[in-house]
Amino acid sequence: MDAIYAVQRHIYDLTRKYYLLGRDRLIDQLGVPDGGYALEIGCGTARNMALAARRYPKAHFHGLDISSEMLKSAGKNLRGVSGQCTLAQADATDFDAAALFGRAEYDRVFCSYTLSMIPGWEKALDIACTLLPPGGEVHVVDFGEQEGLPNWFASLLKAWLAKFHVEPRAELFDVAEELAALHGLEADWQPLYRDYARSVVLRRA
Repeated sequence: MDAIYAVQRHIYDLTRKYYLLGRDRLIDQLGVPDGGYALEIGCGTARNMALAARRYPKAHFHGLDISSEMLKSAGKNLRGVSGQCTLAQADATDFDAAALFGRAEYDRVFCSYTLSMIPGWEKALDIACTLLPPGGEVHVVDFGEQEGLPNWFASLLKAWLAKFHVEPRAELFDVAEELAALHGLEADWQPLYRDYARSVVLRRA
């Protein structure tokens, strides 16, 4: 991953701005409580964390990513909100939040266009579910299957994404339902923008 992002991290946010739809919607809907804690799994350049920290100035944000190169950009992007934010390098499918950040629970956990890049992404989502206290929520936005869009568009998009080792997770809604049942959570999900993207929220009552 570091080899891929050593160069890409410098242009990542600029090039992703126009097609990672739904990220700002996720941030607006996080609703991190004052004094609460949020964890971003696969924080990348911390673009989302920086915006969320400004949106919720009384909350605390932790972020992890497997790429040390991306975390270099993340540190720069968090200037101005660094007092609210902490970063760590870790594998999204095998991490211990308490060991990394000194916390075993989070009011909000979020994943924005990361599950489509993570082999074994189901495990990352499973771990996220274990971190929720009562009232906690997991928020996900990622690529959909483009079921409401022309076939040619879906084919071109998936071929293009594959060049960057990105694969839309067709099973996202099913896995979310399975994890909700396993962990005693409520699951809400919906396609966005004619299924260009998909949104999932898992809640602990």
